[in-house]
Amino acid sequence: MSELSTKHVHLIGVGGAGISAIARVLLEEGASVSGSDLILSPVAQALARDGAAVFEGHDARYVNGADIVVASSAVPDDNVEIQAARAAGVPVLRRPEFLAKMMHGKKGIAVAGTHGKTTTTAMVASILMEAGRDPTFIVGGVLADLKTNARRGSSPLFVIEADEYERTFLSLRPEIAVITNVEHDHPDCYPTFDDFREVFVDFAALVPDHGLLAVCGDDPVALEIGQRHTDRKAVRFFGLDKDLAWRAEEVRPNFAGGVDFLAVHGEDTLGLVRLRVPGAHNASNAMGALVVADFLDVPFQVIREALRNFRGVARRFEVKGQRQGVVVVDDYAHHPTEIRATLKASRERFPERRIWAVWQPHTYSRTKELLEEFADAFGEADRVMILPIYPAREKDTLGISAADVAAAMNHPEVVVVTTMDDALERLRENVQPDDMVLTLGAGDSDCVGERLLALLDPQSDA
Repeated sequence: MSELSTKHVHLIGVGGAGISAIARVLLEEGASVSGSDLILSPVAQALARDGAAVFEGHDARYVNGADIVVASSAVPDDNVEIQAARAAGVPVLRRPEFLAKMMHGKKGIAVAGTHGKTTTTAMVASILMEAGRDPTFIVGGVLADLKTNARRGSSPLFVIEADEYERTFLSLRPEIAVITNVEHDHPDCYPTFDDFREVFVDFAALVPDHGLLAVCGDDPVALEIGQRHTDRKAVRFFGLDKDLAWRAEEVRPNFAGGVDFLAVHGEDTLGLVRLRVPGAHNASNAMGALVVADFLDVPFQVIREALRNFRGVARRFEVKGQRQGVVVVDDYAHHPTEIRATLKASRERFPERRIWAVWQPHTYSRTKELLEEFADAFGEADRVMILPIYPAREKDTLGISAADVAAAMNHPEVVVVTTMDDALERLRENVQPDDMVLTLGAGDSDCVGERLLALLDPQSDA
């Protein structure tokens, strides 16, 4: 047990992925946990059912009795609970500082990257659990198998999704680090790509010489970062390219809706790996998890079995259901590369279906910075529907809208809708049996698909 097990920790923004995961680990460790948020998400409600004191809204009274207050990066300094805690002399920590405190003395395994880090982190955690290593883990999404985004384990292993937003991952001290790829994102934090690349250079440098740096060699920036360190620490390059030491070969769709591939190390074929999650990008993610597990001496047969049983993460190509022959899938993709990969995986899994891409752009800064890339990302979709931009932490100060993206698109079937209700009505009137509706985005676009399923005849399940 750590010193935190005896503390009362209050978490502001407890409904978010990052803070709710911290709360889950603390609760399972035996700490007294309370939290608040403007809207209580399903993970916040689950924490309340399991013993946390969870409050809707913000009030100074909610911090009464707290030994430590932890605040999400989305919570401003003038929040009434932060102000009350400081007035009472209670330490207020942001998420990066508190994560460093939680991981102190642990064997950290941190997975970073613009894309794929949630799934890769979940795969690593699943493999280590299959191997009986009992890790603690914090993932940015709910694992389908476990119905949770975090757990406390009894071993020193601590697996964490390493978030680059606001340089959060620089607070970690991992012994093992993974970089899946490095493409410009979060322009509100990193105005230029050079700024973004350099923070990953700093992250890679955190790994000690006795540790492991695993990088996806398919990504030229990740590859270059890994090559900087080959003279002073263990570096393993993984991916799909035939010249990489650890690679997935002969990737192809399988009957389970995922992909099969041969895992290869050097000249040795380790064996067939069967995934339930689709897309060549997930074969690459699996190789990243395999590299970490192998470094920790997990046998390949255990790795293969864990990956075969891995059912994915919520909002990562999550099949929400089927009604009247219409399949609804939700994905968190909110970057052009992610959208392309998800649409390609959709086409591979459902080759005969007409694909509706219902996309909610996420943040004004990202939409403006990557406008042209977004405009070119929807080639595999038959129909594109664009929702209003989800502002998240931002305000509309950049003069960018969904209509600007649509205007830049060279797509024969694209429409801009003004509300969720408008999107739902258009879908209800136009979807046909054998269509696929794919909701895309890191906001709340998933509710469109869920509401569509509720409207379609439940007696027509297939």
